[in-house]
Amino acid sequence: MEWTEQRIEMLRRLWGQGQTASQIAVALGGVTRNAVIGKAHRLGLTGRPSPIKRDASGTATPKRRPVPRRAMQSQPKPMMPPLQRGLSGQSQDGSIAPNPPPAPREQPRNYPPARAHGGTKSCSWPMGDPKQAGFHFCGAPSEPGRPYCANHCHQAYQRKSEAA
Repeated sequence: MEWTEQRIEMLRRLWGQGQTASQIAVALGGVTRNAVIGKAHRLGLTGRPSPIKRDASGTATPKRRPVPRRAMQSQPKPMMPPLQRGLSGQSQDGSIAPNPPPAPREQPRNYPPARAHGGTKSCSWPMGDPKQAGFHFCGAPSEPGRPYCANHCHQAYQRKSEAA
């Protein structure tokens, strides 16, 4: 797309009318919104007020979209499932129902033991699937300055010459 004199004049006219860059791009055809903005900037066209409406305090007021008619029609509220009715303190027959006991808490996963600075450290290589029972960490003495034992350090760290 080439910016001919006619297209530039049309850009100036539409810009002066307050058309948005997107509207101008559609009117010109074959040009993007960003190309329109760039050309307007290079032409030195005057800036226009922001399309964001602001209140007297300078705070942006949200642009409200019209609500479709079908959404405005009243719709029946979904019934609360029996379990939730029981949780609200009232049973189906209208009498006050006791609240059920709280759900059992998930058992904490077996994370590597906390490391005291300067204390003995154990290998934190994960063993198994964290989502399955029996998941644990290696636990063997770790190499100095490393999070893993010698065996797992060999697996985790490779020299550049070995990796190639």
